[in-house]
Amino acid sequence: MLAITVMIYGKVQGVSFRHHIKELAYSLGVDGWVRNRIDGSVQAFLQGEDIPVDQLIDWCRKGPAEAVVDSIDYSDSAIDQDLSGFKVRPTC
Repeated sequence: MLAITVMIYGKVQGVSFRHHIKELAYSLGVDGWVRNRIDGSVQAFLQGEDIPVDQLIDWCRKGPAEAVVDSIDYSDSAIDQDLSGFKVRPTC
């Protein structure tokens, strides 16, 4: 099982990025959350089996059709044993 924090930079707000990643995470069986950041980026926490998490990270490199992803950064995170489902969190 993997737990990864992903930061996505570029034109990634106002393009339904959070909605699309939530839907894809649900279809892949990945738990976690996503939120807009005040600096214009999107942050996501992804937790699940290796292949689905990797697929979701690959999708983040492009995002939805309206997005222009300049770059992404990701790092390992601690597993959250209490996490269930995928949520959209408020902007921070």
